[in-house]
Amino acid sequence: MQSRSLYKRAQKSIPSGVNSPVRAFKSVGGTPVFVKKASGAFLWDEDGRRYLDFCASWGPMIFGHAPRGLLSALAYGASSGTSFGAATRAEVMMAEAVRSFFPSMEKIRMTSSGTEAVMSALRLARGFTGRDKIVKIDGGYHGHVDSMLVKAGSGGATFGLPDSAGIPKALARLTLTVPFNDSRALKALFQKEGRSIAALILEPVPANMGVVPPDPDYLQTARQVTRRTGSLLIFDEVISGFRVSPGGAQKKYGVTPDLTCLGKILGGGLPAAAFGGRRDIMDQLAPAGPVYQAGTLSGNPLAMTAGLWVMCELKDRKKRKLLDRLAEHFLSDFRAMLAREKFPVTLNSEDSMFTLFFTPRPVRDYADAKSSDTRAYARYFHACLKRGVYLAPSQFEANFVSTAHSAPQLKTAVRIFRDALRETFSEGSAHGA
Repeated sequence: MQSRSLYKRAQKSIPSGVNSPVRAFKSVGGTPVFVKKASGAFLWDEDGRRYLDFCASWGPMIFGHAPRGLLSALAYGASSGTSFGAATRAEVMMAEAVRSFFPSMEKIRMTSSGTEAVMSALRLARGFTGRDKIVKIDGGYHGHVDSMLVKAGSGGATFGLPDSAGIPKALARLTLTVPFNDSRALKALFQKEGRSIAALILEPVPANMGVVPPDPDYLQTARQVTRRTGSLLIFDEVISGFRVSPGGAQKKYGVTPDLTCLGKILGGGLPAAAFGGRRDIMDQLAPAGPVYQAGTLSGNPLAMTAGLWVMCELKDRKKRKLLDRLAEHFLSDFRAMLAREKFPVTLNSEDSMFTLFFTPRPVRDYADAKSSDTRAYARYFHACLKRGVYLAPSQFEANFVSTAHSAPQLKTAVRIFRDALRETFSEGSAHGA
């Protein structure tokens, strides 16, 4: 077993054997899969097993793995050099391309990761407003930024407590949390604290507690309370950007944030991200303004080459219609199967993103999501894995459909999900779970 051997080997030189915690399979158990290659809708592990992939590198593979056009673009781009540490034409073209999808991003700065984009946007919000407090959503994840790694409070707004060692309590106390989809709690918090709040940051369609669509008018409420108090509204569209619609959730729901963070799809799977927004805010960044932000490899030419190829593909309406059609039919079949079988689960989705929660109750916020039976999800994950389907190795993540998935493959996946769920609940009954 190559994956098992590599995992043991990795643990000797890499903390926990992985370079990002969720890859360790801690929440589902077992040995993590070590991927050797990927193509289209499939992954192959080091032992040669093939998996139909719904993790999609956590979202960016909207056109599947290793599309020929992207590989050709990268090969051509690499022939001119891989990094310059200087300004390039590709950076300008990329910023213009992103603006064509996100008009609210009047000016844009590139980074190398979504975490960097969020960190920079928060610093900019504080510098622009002269305020210190940040509001995030209960259970919201915005990368491993210190002030974002706080435990969520129950009920109304609470001051955060560090959710990781190494984060000063004093810093965490500057972060306030409110439940998602709770307009009343949001209004109450801003009525009390609004004049000291620099920004409200949220995923307009959360995907890091699992996919949770916003209630009608919730995002409009977020816009209203921030505008009323002079706070900034930051949309973290690292996952929803280009997925929910080519112009992100902000276009679909008609709500314009002050700042937007993008990533994942933006780089076509290469490390690339960006933040941007109103011109008057973005002009506060160094060297023109007093808010310092930098990145030696930001706007890396290969990442920009990949991003430009993706931006071009996203403008192809036929490909967008294909993605929408595949996702719609797949999710309709999935829901019909769940209704027939009467499994105690809840399927949430938004366009080509979906999460199967192991709870029969509707999931509207993090508290609902946390009611999921994570042991059942672990059984389900491994039941799917042994049948050749790779899902996100955590209950609280999104899964994705790509244009590389074919209709027959998606119908097969629904049958596999049915069989895996039957096995999951059969095993649960046998073990008294």
